[in-house]
Amino acid sequence: MNVTTPAYFEIIDFIAAGTTPDAVAHYRLSPETQRRVAELVDREKAARLSSDEKAELDHFMELEHIMRMAKARARQILSSGQ
Repeated sequence: MNVTTPAYFEIIDFIAAGTTPDAVAHYRLSPETQRRVAELVDREKAARLSSDEKAELDHFMELEHIMRMAKARARQILSSGQ
């Protein structure tokens, strides 16, 4: 990921590559993407976010919410032995 690639593409790439409940349950963002999201959040708090950066952060937050729900479901699947 680089500055010109939106942070949320990492989650999209993970999903698109195909996955398993175990991989979903243990998925972590790369340190680079974590830094980018932290930067966007800090810039938002300081009211210095461009409209493109705001859109990037909003999209990321939506996908992050979906990933949290998917992780919870993956853990249920793993614990039930499905």
